Amino acid sequence: MTTFDSREKAFEDKFAHDEEIMFKVRARRNRLFGEWVAQTLDMPKAEISAYVDSVLAADLEDAGDQYVIRKVRADFEKHGVDMSDHRLEKHLEECMSEAKAQMLTGD
Repeated sequence: MTTFDSREKAFEDKFAHDEEIMFKVRARRNRLFGEWVAQTLDMPKAEISAYVDSVLAADLEDAGDQYVIRKVRADFEKHGVDMSDHRLEKHLEECMSEAKAQMLTGD
């Protein structure tokens, strides 16, 4: 294997590793976000896990923050809670920061 081939493989491996880490961080972020939404909606403890799973599924079905925001906004509207997209986006960013911190500390 040439030096160029070795470097190319190393870059591919690093890219795959980075993508896996980012997937885990996004999943953790979505879990934190779903838990916050469930608490904000004052859901019974028995329903929180299923709700968090539905938030995770929203991101997996259609990857992208806008799909998670859309799903959560609809849930707030269904429960008569007025929540701006800006506030949802801001809290999603806060959850991302928390998820990264948790991944770094191994929590």
